[in-house]
Amino acid sequence: MGAFSRLKKSWSQNNYNTLKSRDNDGHSSKNINTCATEPPLRNNHNNNEDILPPISLNGYSPGTKRRLLTPEMCDEIRTLMPTRIQLYTDWNLLYSLEQHGSSLQSLYHNVAPRNKSPMRVGYVLVIRDSKQGIFGAYSNEPFHPTSDRRYYGNGECYLWKMEKVPNLTISSDGKTKTDVDNCNEYKWQFRGYPFTGLNEYAIYCQSNFLSMGAGDGHYGLWCDDNLFHGVSNPSLTYGNDVLSREGNKFHIIALEVWKVG
Repeated sequence: MGAFSRLKKSWSQNNYNTLKSRDNDGHSSKNINTCATEPPLRNNHNNNEDILPPISLNGYSPGTKRRLLTPEMCDEIRTLMPTRIQLYTDWNLLYSLEQHGSSLQSLYHNVAPRNKSPMRVGYVLVIRDSKQGIFGAYSNEPFHPTSDRRYYGNGECYLWKMEKVPNLTISSDGKTKTDVDNCNEYKWQFRGYPFTGLNEYAIYCQSNFLSMGAGDGHYGLWCDDNLFHGVSNPSLTYGNDVLSREGNKFHIIALEVWKVG
């Protein structure tokens, strides 16, 4: 079993054990955010298994102003992906709110596979809210509405969020300082929320909304049909925190869907 597989198995078990501790009234115990995962360092040259190839982002138009992802951010997001998907170097933009218009139907149309390929791929949903929060989801299937009110997706799915934090280093005198010498004043801090196994509500989409995760009457992530407004609550499916900086309800300023592979 590879290093990433062992870590993901451990993270999923931690999610399950934490969420099992819910009290009889259905409320979570004090620290549900302990389920979140923070990735280990990957560029360990003493272990070639942990070295991943660089990512190329394809599909932004020259005039696109709201570009949500960078290769450095992708390096963080892919830490919870299945090992085979992590190795893909091409991330292709399927839908952008700025490039394709603000419509869930347009998202479904652009994300739908154009041909039946045996190649296994993944899909990354990225959202920016009005407080510049960045968060989203990973799916093993393309987002699509179902007519029979059926959930889909599997245990590879997860929710995530990212924060820009000061890139602190320890100086020779033992004090912490911001690394401005190498133009790395800030870095991305990733928090992932893997599938817990407590229910099977991975993905649920209809013509008028897209959602991932549910339980106790709350969606982990929900977006309306105009892609104007969204909702995020702690969910049993992923053991996640509220994803948006705005709180449970948020405004969608930008949204993208990427195909990995």
